[in-house]
Amino acid sequence: MGDESTGTHSSFASQSGKEFAIVTNLVVPKTGGMNTTKVTIVRWIKSEGDAFKQGEPIVELETEKVSYELDAPIDGVLLKILAREPAEVEVGGVLGYIGKAGDAVPAS
Repeated sequence: MGDESTGTHSSFASQSGKEFAIVTNLVVPKTGGMNTTKVTIVRWIKSEGDAFKQGEPIVELETEKVSYELDAPIDGVLLKILAREPAEVEVGGVLGYIGKAGDAVPAS
């Protein structure tokens, strides 16, 4: 379905001691050409703690017109799921956090 990973993540850096953890927000992308303002989470393909490679599907989302799998924007571990199925999330809304195993997630 084109390049849906464009603009689907932003990073958050936290410092623990002298080491920085880069945590990436997994967000709902704007899908090409559609006037969608929100999506429904159909199912999480990965669970918290699961590792994956860039391009692997993480979560299945649905708009009024189409259902699609959102691929991982980077290699990492799904640290935390913020929105569980069947939640509705706005385009640009955060679905969860990606990082390395053991990374701290941002305070909610």
